[in-house]
Amino acid sequence: MEQILNGIRVLDFGRYVAGPYCATLLGYLGADVIRIERPGGGEDRFIAPLDDDAAGSVMMQTGCNKRSLILNLRADESRGIVDRLLESADVVVANLPPAALDRLGLGYARISALNPRIVLTSLTAFGTAGPFANRGGFDGVGQAMSGAMYMSGTPGNPVKAAAPYVDYSTAVLAAFGTLAALFERERSGRGQQVEGSLLGTALAVFNSHLIEEGGLALGRAPTGNRVQTSGPSDVFECADGHVLIHVVGNGLFRRVAAVIGADDWLEDPELESDIGRGNARDRLCERVQDWCRDRTVEDVLAMLAEAGVPAGPVLTLAETLGHPQTDALGVLKPVAMPGRDGQVPVADLPLAFSRNPGGIRTPPPAPGQHSREILTEAGYGVEEIEDFARKGVI
Repeated sequence: MEQILNGIRVLDFGRYVAGPYCATLLGYLGADVIRIERPGGGEDRFIAPLDDDAAGSVMMQTGCNKRSLILNLRADESRGIVDRLLESADVVVANLPPAALDRLGLGYARISALNPRIVLTSLTAFGTAGPFANRGGFDGVGQAMSGAMYMSGTPGNPVKAAAPYVDYSTAVLAAFGTLAALFERERSGRGQQVEGSLLGTALAVFNSHLIEEGGLALGRAPTGNRVQTSGPSDVFECADGHVLIHVVGNGLFRRVAAVIGADDWLEDPELESDIGRGNARDRLCERVQDWCRDRTVEDVLAMLAEAGVPAGPVLTLAETLGHPQTDALGVLKPVAMPGRDGQVPVADLPLAFSRNPGGIRTPPPAPGQHSREILTEAGYGVEEIEDFARKGVI
């Protein structure tokens, strides 16, 4: 069955996470993704290493379905190779500052002159204007500067989320923008530049909190897992583990009150709204904690599920891999590791299509695995390719 992006070619100049994963998502939908990386391999190959000889954990997630072309972009001959690839490409993904893009000949003005239909998806840490525009940054910097890290901790102890949600959310938004640009190209016949940034994504994800502060200037202090705008919502200790319970709205509040036997809450005027319950979060959460303490996680979850109250167990990594709901979703697929025996669980595209299914087709490539294949497709002869290899261009 034909995939949605069959016939679309993507040149992936991405580094680290956001750019490479944007290209991965396009590859999951069927695009031919050519990963152009420096000699020795790109930076994402070495993040969260599995061992000295295997691709890192990040590469296992960002490298599936791609073909690898090793190219020394400092070599004079590389500009001609890139230009030839640009002529037949539909999308270029690059998370590089504008100056670096221009230095590599990948600025939009130049590549659109070579190929007016091309879409350039460019990602930066802080955007292209402002005092931080020329600085680099990672996921954690976005978390820190959006207010999320401050509010995730406790007073004096800001906490970064272990999940790099800014990187991956930026990748998803960039893929979304790329698809929109390709859709528009069907009408106009012209490509365009799509720009995203880590900080922009972080501000969007945390926007509801910023809206409240901008509108009311409450100056909220962090309270860890205890939610401030509804309740009772927190992580609660049970006899054999922890559960997260999240209660929003009057209906769920009435349900949780019934489960734990707190009928008096329903007569309390301070608890008539989410705002009031958020302000009274400490006494609400402490009562739920008393109810959970001598019960098992399984018992707590069963009682809450029967009442229709959202809750889930706090799982270790191993427990997540072994949980029946993880297995039922089928999102994690066993993928072979380049250069090492065995397989690891890699997240497939966590979407299902009634037609044109996408997802993982091939494991991440070894560095330069497809260099000769790609250059042959671009029209280079065997002798030219061998000359590039001798000169260290590929």
